[in-house]
Amino acid sequence: MGSYPPALVRDDGRAVVSQAGAVLLVETVRKVGLDQAISAALAPWRRPRAVHDPGKMLVDALAVALGSDCLADVAMLRAEPGVFGLVASDPTVSRLIGTLAASGEKALTAIRAARSEVRKRVWELAGERAPDASGQVTVDLDGVLIVAHSDKQDAAPTWKKTYGHHQLMGFVDHGPQGTGEPVAAHLRPGNAGSNTAADHITVARLALAQLPKKYRRGRRTLIRCDSAGGTHEFVAWLARRGRWLSYSVGMVITEGIHEYVLKIPASAWMPAVESDGEVHDRAWVAELAGDLLDGWPQSMRLIVRKERPHPGAQLRITDADGMRITCFATNTLNQPIAQLELRHRLRARAEDRIRAARATGLRNLPLHDTAQNQLWLEIVQIALDLLAWMPMLALAGRPRLWEPRRLRSAAGQLVTTSRRRILRLARHWPWTREITDALERLAPLPNPG
Repeated sequence: MGSYPPALVRDDGRAVVSQAGAVLLVETVRKVGLDQAISAALAPWRRPRAVHDPGKMLVDALAVALGSDCLADVAMLRAEPGVFGLVASDPTVSRLIGTLAASGEKALTAIRAARSEVRKRVWELAGERAPDASGQVTVDLDGVLIVAHSDKQDAAPTWKKTYGHHQLMGFVDHGPQGTGEPVAAHLRPGNAGSNTAADHITVARLALAQLPKKYRRGRRTLIRCDSAGGTHEFVAWLARRGRWLSYSVGMVITEGIHEYVLKIPASAWMPAVESDGEVHDRAWVAELAGDLLDGWPQSMRLIVRKERPHPGAQLRITDADGMRITCFATNTLNQPIAQLELRHRLRARAEDRIRAARATGLRNLPLHDTAQNQLWLEIVQIALDLLAWMPMLALAGRPRLWEPRRLRSAAGQLVTTSRRRILRLARHWPWTREITDALERLAPLPNPG
């Protein structure tokens, strides 16, 4: 008989909706007004008597949120008009991308302004669940390598011996109880340097422009990045008078730092701590001072961590006395260095954001021209915004940390009765209850406008 029951398969099913979990994203779009904001921003690009609205076509980035990796995958939405409405044809979508790409920064600025406007509304609706509920916003900057399997504009060999692009991205950290949302994506050639200060400043500017105005300057905004951002120019830009941003930036272990670490007395080392508050029994932290800080902003603190490597781990030339050495700079005062080191180490959550982005359209760049691929990055960010805003507004507890594919793979049946459309989800599906509970949380939120 075999391990699986036999079944007859027919192709005459009606009103069956695949990816029914996407109804959560559709309802999120409606409640936060993302479609209205982007439609208004792209109004100058709408042709007279056009059937399809440019904003709706761009917000159909829902297809990317459902796992697509090219423009043609919008067909999965077109097949479900009862859920996703009127969806443009592939040629129409391609023409829009070409038109917007030809507009250059003008179109990108319009889209980014609309996203910033909606983000402010989402954080207000989220209240205590918003990323600024603690009074501080944390933005993580990190590089992302995108491999190109064909000859695309600006594709070049990367430092990892691959071929493609080396972009910089920024994410707002939602903390341990949430995910994160993208606020910047700067497309660069594959051979772009990791520690190029001008590019870090560009990405930081894009990220700050996405935040509510009160967080675009001042100590309430923390910029975190790895040692690629540890340059004099970038740190000076963050700490410049009138900007006064908080920062936690990784630093390269120079010869001077290495020599200074060897001179630190044993009594100056403090145990490192873990996120659960427990003391780390294999790692210690200390603060450096003296002429190492010459030429850097006056308020900068230099904190070093030494850790006993795991058995079998290879030491680097910058390590000392058999210990793995790392270092970072910050301008946060009046806090224990162990807490500051833990805060900097939590920057690793950005790797989870990048992994989710790769599963949401960032695995490859589907277009040839750089201007078009930069628009693709905006589409990917819209999809990632929705995947971050929906849990923030509608999910509670552990489901807020679930991977996107878990909820979107639900199936349902669309029924029309009494002039109403009802989407019936499979009762036996394990996460149906989470979807219906989430929709109940979205329902009482005020409609935009």
